[in-house]
Formats: sequence, structure tokens, C-alpha cells
Amino acid sequence: MADAPFAAATEAIVEAGRRMDQLGWVPATAGNISVRLPDERVVITRSGRHKGLMGPGDTMVVDLMGAAAEPGARPSYETGLHCGIYRRFPVARAVLHGHSPANTVLSRMAGDAIRLSGYELLKAFPGGPTHDVSVDLPVLDNDQDIPRLQAEVERCWDASAHPLPGYLIRGHGVYVWAPDMPTALLRLEALEFMLACELEERRLTR
Repeated sequence: MADAPFAAATEAIVEAGRRMDQLGWVPATAGNISVRLPDERVVITRSGRHKGLMGPGDTMVVDLMGAAAEPGARPSYETGLHCGIYRRFPVARAVLHGHSPANTVLSRMAGDAIRLSGYELLKAFPGGPTHDVSVDLPVLDNDQDIPRLQAEVERCWDASAHPLPGYLIRGHGVYVWAPDMPTALLRLEALEFMLACELEERRLTR
């Protein structure tokens, strides 16, 4: 596939992968990245690719149920979670999933959520015009059964009047989404900074 929307989406994914790799958030073959096309299909990273070393051939197209357009092609194992975000939130056009030390460790220590309060960077998220707010970042138990995990994500969204555009999977990583790739990267960087601060604060106050 060589059409302009696919090429632009792939370029955005490759650049995001390099940025996330530089920051240490996608070690080895960890993480996955996607962009929703104007025709509602999804461009996503292929399975088993190092996100810092990707090129034009390392993405592929799936539909909103995760079915590959290319026979025999293997998208990221967690494609169903990306598609679940796109089905639920029409505004979402880019999804990032990373595995930083901070989000991995904190999610292992957390209950059902991690509360973030008073951080200037909370303004990166909807509904946070100042630092003087608190948000609860959901933490869901890891599950290799992706449809079952997505069902738990849906229940979490249903229970919240205003779902935060992000969640953690315990001991595994973070998902963040936004209307475009630059905003998704901004939200991910803001969230990773706050999680790193939370981890350091807990270390210092032990």
C-alpha cells in the first residue's frame, strides 16, 4: 500500500517510535503505535518490530475490529486494545503504548488507580486548565486474552463520567491516545514525567 494517507500515518508512527525509543520507553520489541486513517481503517506497527528501528515496511493496515487487510500479516498482539480505543472515542486518531520503568513499577505497586495531583503537566490532559486538579489513572490487571482485557477496559470507561485518555496495564505498560500524533506524544511525555516523579517521591519517602 502506497497511498498518501497510509504513507503519512506510517511516517508519523516511525517518528514516534524513534522518539519513544530515545526516551527508553520501548525496549526490545515492546510497545505498539497506531494512527486512524480518514476511511476509519487503522495503520499499526507489525508484530515483533523494534520501535526505534522501524522503516516504511514496518506498519500495516487493519479494520476497526483488528482484521488485517494484508493476508497473513501479523499486527501487534495488542491491536484489539488500539481498535477498542478508536471504536469508543471517535476523536482518537493516534494511540501510543509504551513500557517505561516508571509505569511498569508503579502499576505493579498500585491498586485500581494511581492518583496524580498538583502537577503542572496535568494541563496536558482534557479538563485540566491549571495544575490544581487531581486525576485517577486507571490500572487494569494484565491479561493475555486481549478481548477479555478490552472488556475490562470498557467496564472501566463505563464507570467513569469523564474517562482520562490513558490507562495502565499492571506490570506491563501505558496506553495514551489523542486527536493527532503530536498531542498523543505530548500526553505520553507529560504522563511519563509525572509517573517518574511519583516513583522518585515514593523512593525518597520510604
